[in-house]
Amino acid sequence: MSLKDQITEDMKTAMRAKDSERLATIRLLMAAMKQKEVDERVELDDALIVGILDKMVKQRKDSVAAFVQGGRTDLADKETAEIKVLEVYLPQRMDADAIAAEVKAIVAELGAKGPGDMGKVMGAVKSRLAGKADMGQVSAAVKAALSGA
Repeated sequence: MSLKDQITEDMKTAMRAKDSERLATIRLLMAAMKQKEVDERVELDDALIVGILDKMVKQRKDSVAAFVQGGRTDLADKETAEIKVLEVYLPQRMDADAIAAEVKAIVAELGAKGPGDMGKVMGAVKSRLAGKADMGQVSAAVKAALSGA
């Protein structure tokens, strides 16, 4: 079953169970998916859906940080609940050690030396680790690998 089909089925299940919070989050995801299909005139595959999910989770994490800083724990809790619903659809993420090992291998392949090669390394790393790892952790690992190189 494709990720899109699974999300659609989960939306139906949430409707039947009258789980309004889960349903609202899934509907936001479905709307974002539909918007991408219409804007770019493409049929979404699992990789594109994972990209949408990554973006939505990142937006919500940024919102949680802003809400906590502003003292709005009620809104932060709502965003955190949405993150939990969205993360169900993301594939298993790589841990920090696996990310560091992959980054070191890519740096060695490219022969990158120093922070000036950050863009070149990030381009290669993004293509290999997209959807498999948190890009914030990847960026930190690339910086560490290049500063130690």
